[in-house]
Amino acid sequence: MLRFILRRFLQTLPVLFVLATLTFFMLRLVPGGPFTAEKAVSPEIQRNLEAHYGLDKPLLVQYRDYLWDITPKKLAPWRLFTDSNRDGAPDFDLKAAFGINLGPSFKYPNRTVNEIIADKLPTSLELGLWALLVALTIGVTLGVVAAMKKNTGVDYTASTLAMVGICVPTFVMGPLLVLLFALHLGWFNASGWYFASDRVLPAATLGLVYAAYIARLTRGGMLEVLNQDYIRTARAKGASETRIVLRHALRGGLLPVVTFLGPAIAGIISGSFVIETIFQIPGLGREFVNSAFNRDYTLVIGTVLLYAVLIVVLNLLVDVVQVWLNPRLKFE
Repeated sequence: MLRFILRRFLQTLPVLFVLATLTFFMLRLVPGGPFTAEKAVSPEIQRNLEAHYGLDKPLLVQYRDYLWDITPKKLAPWRLFTDSNRDGAPDFDLKAAFGINLGPSFKYPNRTVNEIIADKLPTSLELGLWALLVALTIGVTLGVVAAMKKNTGVDYTASTLAMVGICVPTFVMGPLLVLLFALHLGWFNASGWYFASDRVLPAATLGLVYAAYIARLTRGGMLEVLNQDYIRTARAKGASETRIVLRHALRGGLLPVVTFLGPAIAGIISGSFVIETIFQIPGLGREFVNSAFNRDYTLVIGTVLLYAVLIVVLNLLVDVVQVWLNPRLKFE
């Protein structure tokens, strides 16, 4: 397994290099700049700002310096989370763990991209975890029930709900849930991230779409497993349906779901951009959207690279779980 992880890591390095390069030069090709504002500044102030942030250097020199800053210079992952945050919560410290310096933010004076990520990333990860919990709980439950009640009203209802969830995008479902549960019923706040109840609508909006896919995959996987010989043997021995599902069928039936979790988690991570904007959540996704509008070069590239690394790591974890669920698979 160690060789598999090392090989995947080495395969990731060229991808991250190409991604950083493309993002760097594409941002420079976009009209305007980080100091372009509605109120024009004097040429002298403009030159001073560009000199302070190194934007007066030749483009290739800026590119070389930035590649050096984002290249890991040490390996101390145990220092990734520290207790240096003001409220005592763990900080996400890339510089202390890997020596990575994502540079200063062009739009937030006296703040670095490392500090912004440390401040905003925990909120986005919490939203993603709640959304994943919603997706797995609802999707697996609907899929198992539909498979157990094949070709009945329960099966048709679950399949219909799954199809509706697939067809309705998050930017439509979010406002609909706000309209019903926040404005009409008054059960939740329409926006914000202050109370535990504020997690419900964003997590539901982000998780329900993936719950629909998971439900369909679980149903298909369970139907295939329930027709296997060892399931018939378990029934012949008098095992209850609950025991058959939980003890024998569920592990094999969830293999398609585990395969889907890689792209699903990637979609949940990238989908948080929309959700955080709709519900005004102070997470990294919303910060990424603002940084794109503000031409905050370093924050855009830093966020893109961070999400790319998260997606790679989570896909790797999914591959490991697949082998654990199905011993016939091997790390290749």
